[in-house]
Amino acid sequence: MNKILQVGAAALVFAVALSVSASAQRPDARTMTCHQVNNLIAATGAVVLTTGQYTYDRYVAGSNYCSYPYTTRPESISTRDGACTVLRCGEPLFRSFRDDD
Repeated sequence: MNKILQVGAAALVFAVALSVSASAQRPDARTMTCHQVNNLIAATGAVVLTTGQYTYDRYVAGSNYCSYPYTTRPESISTRDGACTVLRCGEPLFRSFRDDD
């Protein structure tokens, strides 16, 4: 029983350390150029970027990275060299009348 508790405690410590390091490893758009941000998004398809001291969001290369019924929407974020237009998933601006079926 003691061995099970030790393994459980070690797993919990590992999970907490992993979650802390994962958030610390999130790319910060403010330290990258617009070209670097767009290359990263294109290379990975979808990426979560830090956009401010307490803000982050998921940006995508195309609508195939969005869940239905979401589609891509352009958004401007701050990068090292100024404003940069990227895509993120959002609700469509218009809905078809067939969507109500």
